Amino acid sequence: MKRGTKRQPNNKGQIRIISGQWRGRKLPVLNAEGLRPTTDRTKETLFNWLMTDVRDAVCLDLFAGSGGLGFEALSRYASFVTFVEKDKHNASQLSENMKTLGVDPSKAEVVVTDALNATSKLSRQYDLVFLDPPFQKGLLPDAINALETQNLLADSALVYIECEVENALYTVPENWECIKHSASQQVDYRLYRINPK
Repeated sequence: MKRGTKRQPNNKGQIRIISGQWRGRKLPVLNAEGLRPTTDRTKETLFNWLMTDVRDAVCLDLFAGSGGLGFEALSRYASFVTFVEKDKHNASQLSENMKTLGVDPSKAEVVVTDALNATSKLSRQYDLVFLDPPFQKGLLPDAINALETQNLLADSALVYIECEVENALYTVPENWECIKHSASQQVDYRLYRINPK
């Protein structure tokens, strides 16, 4: 697609699950404005980092979009995933993809609301959180703050943050320890472990 071409919301692309019980399965995603699925290469790096941490984890995909990270976690036997997505069309596609994969309804939920509003309504604590907000929207600082103030992080939780390189100077609480870090020309991604205060 040429740069600047307006995407039609009913056009579909796809994401691929790279490992686990649904390895190789492809899922349709809407070509919606601002939707930027994590690349396979980045996803592979991330889940190599998380190799021993995903199974049985309770996960939050806070800016779910295509759901690529949450579905990858479910494929690798996470115990539960909350997908938060404010666009109702994207959220509907997430629900359809759950049905396509045969996800047990007790293992996942789709919450249709703004990510920052969702944090005040979620009642679980999460072992693993994916923060991959739309670029150039300035959402990361508020999302980090919300995770802390709403007490959504379990003991020794892991938080993955993916953002544009030029906005990688965000601050995190003192007890967030960066344990993995990588970057491409455009994208910075880090994994934090939340230490007891």
